[in-house]
Amino acid sequence: MFQNRRTVFLFICSIVFVQALYYIATLQIKKSQPPIIHTSSILISTSLYNKSSDKHLPSVRQTQTRLNASNSTETNYTVGFKSVNISHNLTINNSSLNIPLNLTTTSTATTTTTTIKTTTLSTILIPFLNASLYSSFNFTKPSVDIYNSLPICNFSILNNDTSVYKVIISQTLHSYDIIEQRYGKNLYPGGHYIPQECRTEQRLALIICYRNREQHLKMFLDNIHPFLQKQQLDYTIFIINQNGNDQFNRAALFNVGYLEAMKLYPYDCFIFHDVDLLPEDLRNIYKCGDQPRHMSVAVDKFNYKLLYSTLFGGVTAFSLSDFVGTHGYPTVYWGWGGEDDDMYLRVVKKLKKSITRYPMEIARYKMVRTHDHTSGKANPHRHTILYSKYDYNLDGINATNYTLHNIEFYKLFTLINVTLTEEPFEHIRARLHIKKKK
Repeated sequence: MFQNRRTVFLFICSIVFVQALYYIATLQIKKSQPPIIHTSSILISTSLYNKSSDKHLPSVRQTQTRLNASNSTETNYTVGFKSVNISHNLTINNSSLNIPLNLTTTSTATTTTTTIKTTTLSTILIPFLNASLYSSFNFTKPSVDIYNSLPICNFSILNNDTSVYKVIISQTLHSYDIIEQRYGKNLYPGGHYIPQECRTEQRLALIICYRNREQHLKMFLDNIHPFLQKQQLDYTIFIINQNGNDQFNRAALFNVGYLEAMKLYPYDCFIFHDVDLLPEDLRNIYKCGDQPRHMSVAVDKFNYKLLYSTLFGGVTAFSLSDFVGTHGYPTVYWGWGGEDDDMYLRVVKKLKKSITRYPMEIARYKMVRTHDHTSGKANPHRHTILYSKYDYNLDGINATNYTLHNIEFYKLFTLINVTLTEEPFEHIRARLHIKKKK
């Protein structure tokens, strides 16, 4: 009887031992495999530029999306950092997950592995199919000694043969992976490009307001990346995506782009851009000057003519100081119209400057009018607000209220997902002290 019990006990022990060996071997195999990021993302927003400050990054609230999971899973993401001191708190939020993490790297080159447990999430339709997505963010420059030894970038526009500056607009819809193959060789994560052969004098944030226009976005990226790279610019493309069903607020999205971009990199030039406008001439330099510039002067839809002298929509360029001096874009124009004329008045009345424009034969744009896009409903209160002469200090960057869901770093662009809550007009009227007409 005792011998039988011992036999059974030894048999059970052997089974447990074999299972333990199998588990250890499996774990080692998993650890040896590199992380594969598809459409789910663990987003770590850190600035590695040596002039940035942690005061811009007190915390980062990210929402993990586009992940289909039927059970609780544990995922290991290995994130590499270059030599720099960083310590940030990261909170990943969704309806069933709220995990605070503290990520710290030392002053030597290290690799940090973050283990995150996820619970069941609902199935979410995946946009940006075939677009490369990064799990980490790294805006870097060459070492200071090497970078300072490079000549200053100087794209010449003095060729007498102006045909060499003409841009052939591509209207073929390519998938993201094809666009990456064509123009992504020297791109850093997030659609960030730095010329390798020269030193730039400005750092450009190209900010695009966006909602449900993916076909236009593909055409935009396919045309704008080669355009900017030929001009030898240090640039990053930001796509500010408005979630939800509230009316579109173009101007507020531009403010969001400015606020979030400044947390990531020390930009000093901002170009605010509609996704359906494509530049046609390389002499239309995407840089900022001493005055705000209206870039999209001559658009094919309007027979390459300026509709009116104070037009300031489509594509506009501001230096950092000028944008702050205007107090940013207004946030009170929900729906179509009004915000660009308001911004013109801010430049003239608050900034006390006039706008500049390139010559009409240079500042030419093609407007994409395909793929079934229709403009939003016109704002019925736009003229009431515009001509009320309200105090611009009451609205602008400081009044930009938004919920940041996540920031995703694709190969071709940085996607900033936000929700804006529409403000009723009566609230706007009271906040801006707009008097009712008798």
